[in-house]
Amino acid sequence: MILKKLIYLFIFFYSLQIDVFANNKIMILKLKYGDVQIELFPEKAPNHTKRFIELADSGKYDGVVFHRVIEGFMAQSGDVKFGNTKSKDFNLSLAGTGGSDLPNLKAEFSDIPHQRGTLSAARSADPDSANSQFFICFEAAPHLDRQYSAFGKVTEGMEFIDMIKKGDPSSGAVSEPDIIISLKSK
Repeated sequence: MILKKLIYLFIFFYSLQIDVFANNKIMILKLKYGDVQIELFPEKAPNHTKRFIELADSGKYDGVVFHRVIEGFMAQSGDVKFGNTKSKDFNLSLAGTGGSDLPNLKAEFSDIPHQRGTLSAARSADPDSANSQFFICFEAAPHLDRQYSAFGKVTEGMEFIDMIKKGDPSSGAVSEPDIIISLKSK
């Protein structure tokens, strides 16, 4: 009887948690060029969505550089350790190697295609190494499908993503990169 009540309590609280994140599906990314609206897909990648919202709404992405930007491919940001211009740890040469203090996330590969505007988790060669970094595709990148955890899509303001300063054509490294002014839930 007690076990049954505990199970019901767990289900109840778990459903509340899902509702909170399901209702919080729109993010606003402020760039110097304008505002970008991003729709999140918690039903496809619940843990990546939850992490993105948590870091964004706590201000961790504010001031973070777009450290790797490759024309015709993608713009990468989200290194809250070495890529945050407001942090004592800021180091542009290390941007792209750091993450948050939170544990890495398990991969949540899905059927979401990597096309223009897709928001996806950046990671190392280990599929379960995503943490805080993310990228937004400039164009379709089908070779990334089911290899990276896509968890959102730009719905407004893609023209501002297109304006992000591009990096070296081979490495994508950006000198004097653009920054995220703010990133928050709508």
